[in-house]
Amino acid sequence: MPKVGMEEIRRRQLIDATIASIHEIGFADSSLSRISARAGVSTGIVHHYFRDKADLLEATLRQLGDSLRDSVVRRLENATSPVERLLAVIDGNIGPDQFTPEGVSAWLAFWAQVPKNERLARVQHIIISRLHDNLVHALKLMGRHDAEDIASVTEALIDGLWLRAALSNDGPDPRNARQLVFDYLNAKLDLKLG
Repeated sequence: MPKVGMEEIRRRQLIDATIASIHEIGFADSSLSRISARAGVSTGIVHHYFRDKADLLEATLRQLGDSLRDSVVRRLENATSPVERLLAVIDGNIGPDQFTPEGVSAWLAFWAQVPKNERLARVQHIIISRLHDNLVHALKLMGRHDAEDIASVTEALIDGLWLRAALSNDGPDPRNARQLVFDYLNAKLDLKLG
């Protein structure tokens, strides 16, 4: 009889192994056999929890998105003003808990697959929409009539910072990334963030 809760543990173990594999050897070379070996289980175990590699990859992107959402929500729970809400969204997206070498590698790999993969595109659309909606909401609470435009530039800046981190030999620098976003918002909103 399977242990209670084992499915969630195994699924998470395989998703973590997928992220690590993508970081170490890339998306294309992250086969089910390599992922299962990284997780310390047989490929049969992978097939027990996921229909195929596409199913595992979709679950991995969903987990990355859930982790990002949770990071923002945790920060939003402590926000007491519109500016703090804006900071919570930014820090949730480029804070040190998300903006890691492994995370950056995985996101970049998935972004490259989105135009060719409808399943991943649906998940990515939700993630992008969530960031946009959170930024727009905080900016509108600040009384900004140009909230959509500011949110769009902020999103592009955040995405660009993730891309640059993936292409950099030094990897992600959450502190510097945060300051670059603050510099834009300080200039645009006449604030003193950072």
